[in-house]
Amino acid sequence: MTTTRITIAKGDGIGPEIMDATLKILNAAGANLAYDEIDVGEKVYLSGNTSGISEEAWGIIRKNKIFLKAPITTPQGGGYKSLNVTMRKSLGLFANVRPCKSLSPFVQTKHPLMDVVIIRENEEDLYAGIEHQQTAEVVQCLKLITRPGCEKIVRYAFEYAKQNGRKKVTCFSKDNIMKQTDGLFREVFNEVAASYPSIQNEHWIVDIATAKLADTPEDFDVIVTTNLYGDIVSDVAAQIAGSVGLAGSSNIGLSCAMFEAIHGSAPDIAGKNIANPSGLLQGAVIMLNHIGQGQIASKIQNAWLKTIEDGIHTADIFNEKISKQKVGTSQFANAVIDNIGKLPRSLTPVKFSDTKEIVIPDYKRRTNIKKELVGVDIFVDCAEQNPDKVAALIQKINNESVQLSMITNRGVKVWPNGFKETFCTDHWRCRFQAKDQRTISKQAIIDLLIAAESHTIDVIKTENLYTFNGKIGYSLGQGQ
Repeated sequence: MTTTRITIAKGDGIGPEIMDATLKILNAAGANLAYDEIDVGEKVYLSGNTSGISEEAWGIIRKNKIFLKAPITTPQGGGYKSLNVTMRKSLGLFANVRPCKSLSPFVQTKHPLMDVVIIRENEEDLYAGIEHQQTAEVVQCLKLITRPGCEKIVRYAFEYAKQNGRKKVTCFSKDNIMKQTDGLFREVFNEVAASYPSIQNEHWIVDIATAKLADTPEDFDVIVTTNLYGDIVSDVAAQIAGSVGLAGSSNIGLSCAMFEAIHGSAPDIAGKNIANPSGLLQGAVIMLNHIGQGQIASKIQNAWLKTIEDGIHTADIFNEKISKQKVGTSQFANAVIDNIGKLPRSLTPVKFSDTKEIVIPDYKRRTNIKKELVGVDIFVDCAEQNPDKVAALIQKINNESVQLSMITNRGVKVWPNGFKETFCTDHWRCRFQAKDQRTISKQAIIDLLIAAESHTIDVIKTENLYTFNGKIGYSLGQGQ
């Protein structure tokens, strides 16, 4: 078997302990691996590098392609971006895959039949992290959803289901409220699903879907969703399966892949030899299968299952009615090593096959899209609380091409015919649309901005309003 050189990072908090335990198990099982260790996280941040990773470390990760990472800590306070998010996006790790399966009756759970895989889009959505304070009272965060991003993750979910013998893929979104962003995600899901007639597909609104998942997870098989929802839903799924501390995940890109536990660095228990290394070990098992060492992955997974089955548990899952021995991090690792070559008796043994890498076809850009400019939203900072007075001020900048058609505050239409009960902040969206002709020119928008400046109107942002093949590409005001 060819030796695979991988990058490892021991991280922060409990990271070094659980990484040492994981590597000890990998080596004892005969994993054909060579290691390049890098520093990432808190120590790098506090050295003055606000990215949390050096250029040299980036080079090692990109060279080896495979990265096993322990949890890291992002220092409190402004000026530090999440390195986890940065890594996923910088390396194009578009798919986050989190299997969540119960280990009943050996780990306490209300859902003994649970066996769900959460596939989460990993690069965009609100995790783009594009935020601005626009007025004294209002901060915005941009939710970015792209058609290429949707197509990659949805197709990956169906290909994963196909390769792993899964029967159904369920889409979670909130397209009843966010009709443009989540609407695009669901639209692409429906398009891609049509290419997989042998796999069931369904859609759920994310709030009731999460409630359903927490109540009857056995009704789900593979779940695909956007970044933020996936982050929340996958933690819910891991916890109700038994413990977040038992779950690992993979972050898959077209050239690189990163494997990790889904939990954080838990600095409060660091150095106490009580952390559960299972999450990182599960990430490592997924990694071994990914790089073609399925036999080693099976050996480790079965040893881990037998250890769980034997009731040898760390404190986070120890239950006096179920468990037989409470152990620390290193003792748990030794117990797994002692069970290498053995199979669980009650839990189902695993046998990972030599799976082929899931290949996602290149995105094909759409052609023959007719894009027309039909208006503009001008966002204004104004302390005036009366919408009619705001409208009177804004109407002063109407011109021959465009006129004010609507004002919203926090998305709710407040002019014309607003309600006095609606609370307004200092952040006003003023929508201008063509008077006569269907389209407007960009010069008309420039003229509006010049007029706004002459009337000392504080414009903080503009958003052009487009149609695409006649379909509007912007939201209506709530109540419009």
